[in-house]
Parts: sequence; structure tokens; C-alpha cells
Amino acid sequence: MDGDATLQELLERTGRGDHAAFAEVYRRTQAHLFGLALRMLQREQSAEDVLQEAFVNIWKSAGSYRARVDGRDIQPMTWLIAIVRNKALDALRTRKRRGEVEWTEPDDDAPAPGGAAAASALELLTRATQAMQVEACLNALDGTHRQCLALAYYQGLTHTEVAVQVGAPLGSVKAWIRRGLEKLKACLAGPGDAP
Repeated sequence: MDGDATLQELLERTGRGDHAAFAEVYRRTQAHLFGLALRMLQREQSAEDVLQEAFVNIWKSAGSYRARVDGRDIQPMTWLIAIVRNKALDALRTRKRRGEVEWTEPDDDAPAPGGAAAASALELLTRATQAMQVEACLNALDGTHRQCLALAYYQGLTHTEVAVQVGAPLGSVKAWIRRGLEKLKACLAGPGDAP
């Protein structure tokens, strides 16, 4: 049963597309990872958004997790924390670029880090459905736009790094990412709401 499996085994199974293993990874780690995101971002909604993005990334890249790299052990939780941390840092950079004012939400409604209740089956289903919708919209994009978005948002590369990776001018990469995001937004809005 999943309750007896190690986190490493669950990640390996997730990498092979096992939804039950992924749900168990989520169940075991979401409270700790949410606490980390909340400490970094100081906003409950931002932390929830980062956690959702991180788990989409975990689902897509679980197959790339390696317990040992260059002779060094990499613990599964360390790998998961790194993904959440990188997503939170991206969110902080975006917030800074937009010039958003720092503020902290009231403590009344915010769960204590590490004390968040486990997500219900309905919440997990909703998140999975949203992730599948994002994936379907990404798959509908032109290959160049999709590749640039994936490198920028799933791998956390800067626009300059994406340009190097795809071997294209920086201006083109910025335009492809912008157009890709516009098309993605229109697709996610649905046919009735698309401009």
C-alpha cells in the first residue's frame, strides 16, 4: 500500500504516471511545502499558487528525480523543497518587477506553517483538473512557444538562458514567451471568454 512506500518509491512511481502515488506524495508533503512557501512569500494566496505550480512541476518532472547525483545522495524532500523554493523565488522576482508593495495577510485565517489540513479529495480533483486543462492548452501551442514557456516556467530559466538553450535571439524568445502566454490565457479563459 502507498502508506508503506518511501517518498523515493512514490516519486519513482509518479514519474511513471501513477496518480495514486502522486496523491500520496502530495498528502505527505503539502503541509511542509506550503509552510515553506508561506514563510518565503508572506501571503497565503501566493503560497497556494506557488504550491500548485510546484506540484504541477513535480508531476511532470518526477521521472527526472535521481536519489544519487555525482556520488552525492539527494533526499526526495530536498528535491521537493528545491522546486518549491525556486517557484517562490520566481514569484518574489515577479512581485519585485511589478513593484508590488509587501504586505502580510492577517493571521486569523492563515494556517500555521506545517499545520495546514490535508486537501480533500474534491480539492485534489479540482487541482488535477486545472493541471490537465493547463497541459491541454500548452499542447495546443506552437512548438516554439511551448518550448520557451516550459523552459521559463517549468525549468525556471531566465529569458537569456532560454535564448541560449533554444539557440535564438533574446528578442525573439521574449516575443515567443509573451505570445505563448497570451494564447495560453485565451485558451484557459475558454471559447466563450476568448478575445
